[in-house]
Amino acid sequence: MSDRHQLTDSGPLVQGSDVEPGGPVEEKRPRRRRGRRIALVVLLVVVLLTGGGALAGGLYYRSVDKSIERVDAFEGVPEESRPQVEAKGAMNIMILGSDTRDPESTGGSRSDTIILAHLPKDRSSAQLISIPRDTWTAIPKSKEGRGGREAKINAAYAWGGVPLMVQTVEKFSGVRVDNVAMVDFAGFKEIIDALGGVEIDVEKGFTTKYSLIGTRTFEKGRQTMDGAAALDYARERHAFPDGDFARIRHQQQVIKAILDKAASGGVMTNPAKLNSFVRATSDSVAVDKSLSLVDLAMEMRGLRGGNLTFFTCPVKGTGRVGSESVVFPDPARSKTLFDAVRRDSVPEILAVSGK
Repeated sequence: MSDRHQLTDSGPLVQGSDVEPGGPVEEKRPRRRRGRRIALVVLLVVVLLTGGGALAGGLYYRSVDKSIERVDAFEGVPEESRPQVEAKGAMNIMILGSDTRDPESTGGSRSDTIILAHLPKDRSSAQLISIPRDTWTAIPKSKEGRGGREAKINAAYAWGGVPLMVQTVEKFSGVRVDNVAMVDFAGFKEIIDALGGVEIDVEKGFTTKYSLIGTRTFEKGRQTMDGAAALDYARERHAFPDGDFARIRHQQQVIKAILDKAASGGVMTNPAKLNSFVRATSDSVAVDKSLSLVDLAMEMRGLRGGNLTFFTCPVKGTGRVGSESVVFPDPARSKTLFDAVRRDSVPEILAVSGK
């Protein structure tokens, strides 16, 4: 594995996350090619929306699959502590997002996103559950001895890399993580530009405090955004009373908009655009060693954008623990939600989410 995806090492906390003295210190790393990881769901769904068998069955796309970077996501994760599989055939993919080029970030810190994507056994739909990065929860101890206490959930990545994130999300949800994908939201810029822009319905007009161009104002209403504008839109949280929850909603909007645009006839019927998009997207993906995107794409060939549901893990609200601003999960509603995920009961998942 190349050094640009040393993801099993301790990673950085997001900006605004606090680490006590003596905690992990982010290493200074050489600048590498950025924007190389994009949401796994984008590639999975788009490959299928293009015609499934024609793409997934071709040697070209299998060569693309083989070129995708692999990470040691489960190295050192103790099997005895992991949740058991209750619904054979269903799949749960943990998507970890970072934004390595966020103008708001300082010292190389990253703005983490945590999504648990549930793919039912029949692969007819997908439910994507965002877990707020500041969720206060118990973090297991890493093999290096870090953690072993309550903290913001994204601290697990700083203390033990991807394997400790797997352990933490499994402990928090009680859901077994089958596969892992790494996301860099900065990569959305290139992907969206390759699509010729995306349509976003802006819920409320606002001006970004951190932008690729200094500041940017968004008017309320539906509009076409290029990659830079969509990335600024997905990053902003300071302009909204609910802060990071608004950022989560906007990220979900952008992901959905990418899927909708990629599935449009203009992209699907243009071999040059399609080839460019698939190449760019596959070059942006990093997944665990066991996941075959092409094989999964074949299984999901009946999936359409309308069958994707995005929502956020139930929470009680925000507050403070010591000097930290945190999000408190709702234990009862979260247990109901994740029990339904474990049992692969899609109607119950949607009922809890209010969808």
